[in-house]
Amino acid sequence: MIKRIIYYSVLLLATIGLGSCKKFLDTNTDPSNPTTVSVQQLLPTAESSLAGSLGISGSSAIGVSGFGQVLGVYVHQLTTREDPDQYGAPGSDFYLNDSWNTIYGGTETQTNGGVTYYQDVLQNLQVIITNATAQGNLKYRGIAKILKAYTYSEMVDLFGNVPYSQALQLQQGITNPKFDSGSVIYPQLFLMIDSGITDLQNTTALNPITPGADDIIYGGNVLNWVRAANTIKLKMLTQERLITNVTADVNALLTADTLISATDQSFILHYGTLGSSDNRNPGYADYYNSQKTNYISPWFYSILKGYDPRLFTGIKDPRVPYYFYNQSGPSTVTSNKTEYRDSGFISILFGTIGPNSAFLQDANQTLLGIYPVGGKYDQGDALPVTASSGTGAAPYRFLTYADVLYLEAELMEAGVIAGNPRTELQAAMTESFNQVDFVVGLDAPSQTVPKIVGSGPDTVYINNIMNYYDANPSQQMEIIMTEKWISAFGDCVDQYTDYRRTKFPVLFNPNDPTVCPGGFYQPPVNGDPTTPGPQAAVPVQLTRNYPLTLPFGQDELNANQNAPPQKTDPSTYKVFWLP
Repeated sequence: MIKRIIYYSVLLLATIGLGSCKKFLDTNTDPSNPTTVSVQQLLPTAESSLAGSLGISGSSAIGVSGFGQVLGVYVHQLTTREDPDQYGAPGSDFYLNDSWNTIYGGTETQTNGGVTYYQDVLQNLQVIITNATAQGNLKYRGIAKILKAYTYSEMVDLFGNVPYSQALQLQQGITNPKFDSGSVIYPQLFLMIDSGITDLQNTTALNPITPGADDIIYGGNVLNWVRAANTIKLKMLTQERLITNVTADVNALLTADTLISATDQSFILHYGTLGSSDNRNPGYADYYNSQKTNYISPWFYSILKGYDPRLFTGIKDPRVPYYFYNQSGPSTVTSNKTEYRDSGFISILFGTIGPNSAFLQDANQTLLGIYPVGGKYDQGDALPVTASSGTGAAPYRFLTYADVLYLEAELMEAGVIAGNPRTELQAAMTESFNQVDFVVGLDAPSQTVPKIVGSGPDTVYINNIMNYYDANPSQQMEIIMTEKWISAFGDCVDQYTDYRRTKFPVLFNPNDPTVCPGGFYQPPVNGDPTTPGPQAAVPVQLTRNYPLTLPFGQDELNANQNAPPQKTDPSTYKVFWLP
């Protein structure tokens, strides 16, 4: 399949001989001439392809795939009628299989004006490392090592075992790389990150060229790359905390004080506003595609509205108009019957077998808003969206300053490090609201969007959550992780990891009356969570257990003779950091 890629003017790759004839992580199809590839040209390609492969894609029709498209459903931020419903995405699912290909390499390309662009993340990063070593460009090499380690860590977290030790060695005759255990890969990634930091801080290297505008994450800011590298290590150590004592390593990071520590230091990829080529956030596609992909999870929505009778009851989150855009108003008559409706909010349920679940609602359904994908801020105008309704310039958030604070709050609550988790949670929520205003500023919207910080409702919400935290000591880890889940809306990969590690947030499960007490299937009567709607309104029954890893990309299994069998039941395959 031909993939759409994010174009930048610097990506003139006419001289690149990177066509990959197989899926086996070859670094270059012209092994006699690897140094002709410009690191300046490859870096933005690798960065944008990595973000696209992890994020929400909006539609398979545009040829963009992202693990977040499946995982958004698995962490119950999104719902869909497609494979991810009922936790059923197979290895051949478009978003899983093509995202695997984008990470590990394949034949997918985009040709524009006779120039061929390649998206393969690990191949391009390895070429940067090889060429930067030959040229003395150690800042590029350091960035590529950090991105390579981060990419592998995400793949281990998602799949468990992946090709590593024999990957990227087609020129050495390895055409069928074995799959290595995540427990073997992780220690090597810490070393790779440290090596990348050393390269960035090397003061004697020639560095005939240095990253700048071609680095669409940090613009060549070395200090921010070091902060991101150490924050990646903090995240990985947190994921290992159930199986090993990480206290000393975490404290060393905290003592060094070189983590992401401000909103504008966040590890994010900047998207654009279309311009001469489509460099918008791929999740914005629902604003210009006639058939829309993403529905908002009513479970997620109900918690933000304060409808859940078990958690945060009656506490309304003021981020709702930044997170969602309602194309319909309270009295809008829809063209088709709706399954779940609360005033202008229209969606479908996870696992539904209801009579109205098959009806399309393209002109009426609630969409992702300005914060996750650069869509519209909901000012109550209730208009069907068009391609120009928003900008699509919301960044992809790999790791943010808010994430750092939530990680620290979790580690304190779990007793891994000393500190006051209450204080850290409050700081994390405060930063989450700062992050909304920051992202809206990057979106450069044409509509007037009020700042959420200092609006009043932000302080009321934070105070209400802190009061709830104080009153419910047995739920304090759940509160921390639920707030992190809310803050990270739209960036779902780490939320999938968080849920498997902590079992929080509690996810929609109609089979469990302790999770969905009193019936969840329709909005509460008059918005009162103490008067839930009728339980039998929409029949829902889950038929699969929760997948502890994702199925392997099917193309890889078909082509790689040393690949393991496909997972028959992903709910039985644990990643190594789960005890």
